[in-house]
Amino acid sequence: MTVVLAGVGADSTNVGALAPLYDDGRFEYVPIPEKTRETTESETLGSWELRAGDSVAADLTTRITPQPVGDGAETVSGDELESWPLHHDPNFEALTYGEHRTSGYVSRLRALEPGDVVGFYAGLRRPDGDRAHRYLIGYFTVADVAVVTPDMPRAEREAILDAHPDNAHAKRARGGDLYLEKPVVIVDGREPGGLFERDPIRISDYYVAEGNERAQYYLRDEIASAWNVQAGGSNMMFKPAYRCGLSGSAFRDLVGVPGDRAVE
Repeated sequence: MTVVLAGVGADSTNVGALAPLYDDGRFEYVPIPEKTRETTESETLGSWELRAGDSVAADLTTRITPQPVGDGAETVSGDELESWPLHHDPNFEALTYGEHRTSGYVSRLRALEPGDVVGFYAGLRRPDGDRAHRYLIGYFTVADVAVVTPDMPRAEREAILDAHPDNAHAKRARGGDLYLEKPVVIVDGREPGGLFERDPIRISDYYVAEGNERAQYYLRDEIASAWNVQAGGSNMMFKPAYRCGLSGSAFRDLVGVPGDRAVE
């Protein structure tokens, strides 16, 4: 009986912009840029169509930083921008999600069991310049969880990756070799689940906490209480993985089912 909330999607560190949230409640989900061109992913910044208007993800920016952590100095712009591949993760069409972040992500995701839920939140900004916030944009019910590690026999690694051809981490693996040689947890999803059509749920507040000098993003108190958040802390600046102590059915009752949500 667990729900894990994962921070995903393009943001100011990798794309230089946040996906928009429109006045009518519609919003965009834009995956982060892939960290390498060595992937079989066909979706690029130039092919990823936005749900509102006739634009694509590349229209949101003029420059991306595929590796925002570490060297962080390499940027992509100009003619290369539109052809740069996306790290399509989570893939809401195939209901698959992979992760190698060690800051609570791998450990919390690998503990999920069938019937649990993995929810996804992203930073969104209204076009008129209002304060950006973190929003729950969708989720899916867990069907199965697989873990692949660099120290596994190659044949075993290849078998797991081959069984998840739509997963972004499998798409950038090479001959069973994992990107950066990090353990990867792959969550297979099932319905109920998917990307919300509109009206994402704001889960952040922005304020100066006691003892601090500058405002930061924090998990909303009412969300922490209603969703029984038990791990992940309150500061949201670095997209923590939250573990919530409630069942998948209780979570779905609170947030609604994608495609059939009654929003107050």
